Amino acid sequence: MKRLIPPLLSTVFSALILGGCAFAPAVAPGEPESQVLARLGRPTAVYPEGNGKLLEYASGPFGQYTYMARIGPDGNLISYEQVLTLQKFQSIKVNQDTKEDVLRIIGHPTEVMRYARIPFDAWNYGYKESGVWNSMMTVYFDDQGIVRKVENGPDPRYDDSRFKF
Repeated sequence: MKRLIPPLLSTVFSALILGGCAFAPAVAPGEPESQVLARLGRPTAVYPEGNGKLLEYASGPFGQYTYMARIGPDGNLISYEQVLTLQKFQSIKVNQDTKEDVLRIIGHPTEVMRYARIPFDAWNYGYKESGVWNSMMTVYFDDQGIVRKVENGPDPRYDDSRFKF
């Protein structure tokens, strides 16, 4: 039995490594937009960006990943990146950025709420903090659509303690 464990672990480890390759971007910089669309499908949103554009690929209401494909003025892919990250959330400028800016930085929210006690719209983004923790980032906007606050916490959608009796 002891002799089976190292080969078994090696096989499992290899499968995990090779399986991880499936999460690598399906596109590479320099590819034409038509090829990007053929591989990734229809984007969930398209945003103009100077002479180029951003193609948003959101993973849906319970998804924790949103990818942005940046297409240059020449019609070729410049970059393809996962944008629901602490680095991207930290790039949002409080008291300066607008709803349109936030859409270009991190895409559409998981949900939109309006709080009665504070005069803000709240855009919630479920994501994997540090690739591990189920977290929720909330971006608050005033009535003029300006970011007033960005706040992080655990994602309540994954809190199973509220279902225990």
